Amino acid sequence: MRLPRLGSMHQTRLSFMRVLLRRLHREGWRFERRIFDIDAEGVGIATYAAIGPARTYTLVCFAHDLPAEKRSDRVIADAWDATFALFDGIPSAVDIARLGDNVPRQEGGRYRDSDLVLARANRSVRLFDDVVAALAVGRQPERTAIESVGYLMRTTAVYGNGKFGIADRDRVMDRAELAGPFQAEMLTVWLIRAFTTDLVEHLARLRGGAAATILDRDLRRRLGVGNATGLGMAPFLVKHPALINNWIAARETALCRVRAVPSATKAEIDCLRSTIDRGRRGIRNWCTPDPVQGPRIAVLASELDQIAARATPIELAKPFAWDALYRWAETNLSLEGQEFSVSFLMEPHGPLVDTLFDTMVADEQASFAIDGRMTCDTLLALIDRNYAWALAVDFSRSTATQRFWYVSEEKLEPRLGDRTGEPGADLEQPLAVARDVSDLRRELVGRQSQASNQAQASVAEFLLRLPQHRHTVRRVQLSRTHPYSELHGNLVAADFRAIDVLRCKLSFFGATRFDPRSDKWLRITMYQSAPFPDELADAYRDDWIWGEPC
Repeated sequence: MRLPRLGSMHQTRLSFMRVLLRRLHREGWRFERRIFDIDAEGVGIATYAAIGPARTYTLVCFAHDLPAEKRSDRVIADAWDATFALFDGIPSAVDIARLGDNVPRQEGGRYRDSDLVLARANRSVRLFDDVVAALAVGRQPERTAIESVGYLMRTTAVYGNGKFGIADRDRVMDRAELAGPFQAEMLTVWLIRAFTTDLVEHLARLRGGAAATILDRDLRRRLGVGNATGLGMAPFLVKHPALINNWIAARETALCRVRAVPSATKAEIDCLRSTIDRGRRGIRNWCTPDPVQGPRIAVLASELDQIAARATPIELAKPFAWDALYRWAETNLSLEGQEFSVSFLMEPHGPLVDTLFDTMVADEQASFAIDGRMTCDTLLALIDRNYAWALAVDFSRSTATQRFWYVSEEKLEPRLGDRTGEPGADLEQPLAVARDVSDLRRELVGRQSQASNQAQASVAEFLLRLPQHRHTVRRVQLSRTHPYSELHGNLVAADFRAIDVLRCKLSFFGATRFDPRSDKWLRITMYQSAPFPDELADAYRDDWIWGEPC
């Protein structure tokens, strides 16, 4: 749970995109483009229906003519190339008109509980225009350009779970297809991908007429959806400790099961070796100017060569070869290489791994209550046992508390301020877990020293006197049964890198090609190499995320 390791994680079989597409394929979902009314300027509306065994969900897409000077990845933007809503069911003309009045306004709109997800996206202008121009004259775009960028549009926000008045999670959590984490959001992004490729082909056809062509299928699959993610996502893992515990526990359990396999079959060996080769090929298209991540990618490329040299059929045929390979990676590879190895090792073992997704949900209300009967002495012992990482921080140093989390009044989004030079620290959000645990422990020890009976006083009595510690007491008590509930790092330190937290969450989504643009935001690619809706029934490969087979 240390931040550097969390910030080195990669997608696995348990990542939410992969789980979603497995389900859609397994259950035979159908997809229909019901409306596509967009003019030569790229302005109009389209709808995509996902039709399942029990329900239908419709992505309603609004395409806009956005002036270049208004195109921005920042959350403060107020206009976009496209805006979207995932609708619960099939929208009527009245529903579409209502959404058309509100969705392009995003936060400024008004929504109903039939609106499940809200999203917006901007074009990757150069590639988007190049693809349209090439298709319009009957030519395929350059494959190198497609692979180096990886997407035609990138989302700048994908909102769910009651944000800005859309449907609360309670509305859908009992539906099998949406019960798992972020499944509605992942469905939205996948359908946005279909819209973007349809849009470039449509614009090319309007421009080129009979001379125009459509994207080659293999080339089309190399296009994913980009995403620009910033600080707004980072506090999620702190605010949902029971949920992140279950995510990490599922991943660790999957790794444990794989490492316990006594012998590998030939099919499993072949799968692992193929995955390693495909990973090595894919790493060539992962580029970033970031001074931290760039060198890490270069090291990882070298380490993948080492893994490939070690993972020979002879070595993998030995007893407990998966465990031996992981232990070798722990000793010899960087954190990036170790975490990439986790992804490799899980790949051949769907039957051992995939069902663990069902354990990645959490009843957070069940873990919210504080046990007021617990003694202060027991609470102190829990802190000493489970929070050594927090107690090791010297909070007397100004750099240990230099930053503070607050919520932007303008966009209602989390932000990270500088305590030494910015106002707003009096509005600080309770996200400095390490500092708050240290403060709680100091208060408990101080009260113990004042009177011998304080150690046996109840937590309820303690909190009646000092209610400001309620949120910290709740977290400490949760750590008894949730060993992965805390990020082991100081989230208000001067050297805190928020992108470590962002990357952890995005790896669970199934993101690839992490491209930090600062220590506070990054770009990623989603669904690159995935099948499209028209391919899901016949051309589906569960290992699509690794790219085409070598």
